[in-house]
Formats: sequence, structure tokens, C-alpha cells
Amino acid sequence: MSPTRPESELTAPRILLHSLLLVATAVTTMLTGAAFAVQVPDDSTIVGSLFGPLIAVIREMAAGNFEPLAKGFLFTFTLLTILGAHELGHYFACRYYGIRATLPFFIPAPPAITLFGTFGAVIKIKAPIRSRRALFDIGIAGPLAGFAFALPASVIGLVFAKAAMPAEMTSLTGGMQFRDPLLFILINRFFGLPAWIEWNPIYWAAWGALLVTALNLFPVGQLDGGHVLYALVGRRLHKWVSIITAAVVVGLAALAFYLHQPPVYFLWALVLLYLLKVGHPPVIDEEPLGKARVALAVFAVLVFLLCFMPFPITAT
Repeated sequence: MSPTRPESELTAPRILLHSLLLVATAVTTMLTGAAFAVQVPDDSTIVGSLFGPLIAVIREMAAGNFEPLAKGFLFTFTLLTILGAHELGHYFACRYYGIRATLPFFIPAPPAITLFGTFGAVIKIKAPIRSRRALFDIGIAGPLAGFAFALPASVIGLVFAKAAMPAEMTSLTGGMQFRDPLLFILINRFFGLPAWIEWNPIYWAAWGALLVTALNLFPVGQLDGGHVLYALVGRRLHKWVSIITAAVVVGLAALAFYLHQPPVYFLWALVLLYLLKVGHPPVIDEEPLGKARVALAVFAVLVFLLCFMPFPITAT
């Protein structure tokens, strides 16, 4: 009897599922980006909240204004390119080491539920990662691949943005202010850009992608940063760093609540606490990583610092 071959992840039904999710996410993100460019009626009902952005975009198109749709397309293309690069970085690293993994699952979300029209994208790794080097490479490949696309998007989104008045931006965002990550601050200073800018789709997609990159690089559990940390220092130190990091995030969420600011990190703190409970699976092959991978880990820390925002959203 011939040995059973492992089930392929690239069958027609699987590819169709991934494609449908990608298309659905493209639609929800496009509507989200377009809705930011139109005046959405203030409707507190569930139906109004869910369908208000769609109705507003359709009305603009019926009036011959296709600019919101074009901005929605730019937002979708930028955001999904960065998210896709992140997940494909993980995927191709898995393929390199012969580890079964799915193609990216893009997760759509109604525009009224999230600020970006998506809950992100994930891949599912279906086999154990047995060596420290494989764990390191798979963990770090995603954030670095995503950042490679987020960096030029950040430059483009900021350099070509139009200046705005503070009062004008406050009225448009309902008193909420979206804080810049360190990368944006450095780009602003390098190019001498205005402190206040009008919303534009590439800027917003890059902002969201940098936030996601920072969240994934937290050195906790089985997050990307957790994989990198485990590969570097082993199980015991990984556990303690994970606990300390989760405690800091809980403190950030509590501080935001105390300061009457949006507790952006509240849900993420719950995710980190769950990851602490689940833990990290051990690796079998304990070969050293080498200087090149240690240097990459230092670069990943730099990427985290460029992307991280202690208070991404504040109330004015």
C-alpha cells in the first residue's frame, strides 16, 4: 500500500473560498474608504448604522460623483496589499520549510463595525514548527513583508496629503484625534509636512496597517513577536516577557479609561491574556539562530517602535 499523501491546501474549493473572502473584504473595505469621503447621515439605528455608508456612496454615484468610489478603491488596494504581503510572508516561509499552511483568509466586516471594513487576514499553520530557525523565519517574515509595503504607502499618503485646519479636522472626526506613529512623525519632519492634514485613503490604510503590524509584534504567546521571542530566548524567558508585556497593555487600557480616553487596547488586552493561557508549543530542534537572524530581530524591534502608538485614538 502506498503512503497517504497529505491533503493539499490548493484544491479548487479551497482556492474558491479564499477568493470569495478576498472579494467580500475588498467590497467592505472599498465601502469603508468611500464612506470616509462622503457625508454619512447620522442614524443611530442598527439598519442605519450598517447601511448608511452604502446608501451615502450610492447617492453620490447617482449624482455623478465617483470620487468617493475612487478613494475607496485606493484605500482597498493599499490596505489589502499590505495585509496580503504580511500573510504571504508567513505562507511562503512555511512553504520554504515544508510546513503545511493555508492561503490567507481575508475577513470582511461591515463598515459600521470597524474603522477599516475588515477584521484583517490570517493563515492557518497545520503542522508543528519543529526548529527555532523555522519558527523565527515564519514569525518575522509576515511583519517585515507587510512593513516593506507599508513604508512607501506611508510616505505617499503623507507627502501628497493636503493641509487642514485643526478645527476642521476635529469637526470631521467628531472630536476624536488619530495619533501618528513614530514613523509618520519622522516622515513629517524629514519632508517638512504640515502637522494637520486632510483625510486621504492611502494615509488611512497605512495608519491601520502600521497599527496591525505593531499589534502582531507584541512579544506575547503565539503572536508574530511571540514566535520571534521564543526562537531567540527559549520557553522560560518567553513566558515571563509575555506576562510582563500583557500586564503593560492591561495598564495602558486602564490608564486610557482613567484619563477618559477611548480604551483602544482593552480588547487587545483580553486577547493577550487568552494567549498567555494557551501558551506556546515547544520546538524540537534547538540549533542556534546565528548573527544574521539576531540582527533581523533587532530590526523587528525597530519596526515595532516605528509602528507602536501608546494611545492610537484620543478624545479632544
